[in-house]
Amino acid sequence: MSKSFPLFPKHPERICWGCDKYCAEHDLQCGNGSIRIPHPIEDNGRDWYRSGDWSGLLSSQQQAAIQAATVQAAESSKPADSPNKPHIKLLLN
Repeated sequence: MSKSFPLFPKHPERICWGCDKYCAEHDLQCGNGSIRIPHPIEDNGRDWYRSGDWSGLLSSQQQAAIQAATVQAAESSKPADSPNKPHIKLLLN
């Protein structure tokens, strides 16, 4: 079984993400080439998993957690039925 791919690694620049070995950047063991494969967070930012098809990379548990977080964020951003109107207090002389 392969390792779970981390969504938000602390130091993605220190590791090669090209295979399940996750070698240090200076000690590539897989023979996948001579360069380090960057983590998607390095190229696409903290919301890297929201665009593209990562189904082959992320586990079904991670995909379910992402889906639940996305649904929860969408529900929390919906306007309320009776939104509070902002009030401005004016100083009276």
